[in-house]
Amino acid sequence: MRTFKRNGLECKIKAGDSKLNNVEARGTMTKIKIVTDSAADIPPQIREELGITVVPLYVRFGEETFKDGVTISNEEFYRRLVKGDVYPNTIQPSPQDFTEAYEQLSKGADGIVSIHLSDKFSGTSNSAKQARDMMKSKCPIEVINSDSMTIGLGMICIAAARAAKAGENMAAVVKEVDEAIPQIHFMVLFDSLKYLAKGGRIGQAKKLLGTLLNIKPLLGMKDGIVVPVGQARSYAKGIEKQYTFLSDALSEKGNVKDLAIMYNTTKDEANNLADRIAPLYPREKIIMGEIGPILGSHAGPNLLVACYRGKKPVN
Repeated sequence: MRTFKRNGLECKIKAGDSKLNNVEARGTMTKIKIVTDSAADIPPQIREELGITVVPLYVRFGEETFKDGVTISNEEFYRRLVKGDVYPNTIQPSPQDFTEAYEQLSKGADGIVSIHLSDKFSGTSNSAKQARDMMKSKCPIEVINSDSMTIGLGMICIAAARAAKAGENMAAVVKEVDEAIPQIHFMVLFDSLKYLAKGGRIGQAKKLLGTLLNIKPLLGMKDGIVVPVGQARSYAKGIEKQYTFLSDALSEKGNVKDLAIMYNTTKDEANNLADRIAPLYPREKIIMGEIGPILGSHAGPNLLVACYRGKKPVN
């Protein structure tokens, strides 16, 4: 059951309902627009190619507030994070931020699918829902909590945008999102958990705090919550675990639909890992990009993310 906003009223329609399909069938190809937030870390070239609209979160250093990717770059953010003495925090977009995006997109859309950062990590989805409820547009808007973040969220949006670009109707795009969410698996290599602990978003990973010393934690997400998935005695050994994580998933032919390696201050390490994976998965298809300020605020520098969309191997 999905809830859409139409003529100021909420309508609940099953994903496969013909009424929903009739609303969308205004031509041979429907125009479904995909919206996400800047926590998705989708590389700019992919975002532009697929027409994904990004509503930025905010980053605050003390009394200074910046719009992620608009008034502060990744480079400037990490410079401040590493060299400054003010710890940053993040602020979700306002309902007005989403309203402005939805109003602009609805002028040329048959529907909008808005996919966001885990609601256990941020109130971003809630802001999007408030905006949807305030809209007077006839364009249906579906807000979806991804239970994910960074490129995991990004991959869900990419899957949705590909379906939309292929002319799929809104029900089919929403179905694509629903199928993609449980297919996201990632392993994040941290240099330290101190930033995550300071930000209060540590989730079940707090179990590792008392044992760290020089241990490098490896974290993932389960049901939208940060969870420990391993640890290594050095950064290099952590990368080995990420290689195994990806290569195991690639052992079954056709299993991995998308694969990404993301970094913030560790570009060389990311490229080296991608080169090692290349014999198993085409190098040119690996999504490579920077982790922005949203995860960076909570995770710190020297971050490396290995992520794929597919089935998780059975141990």
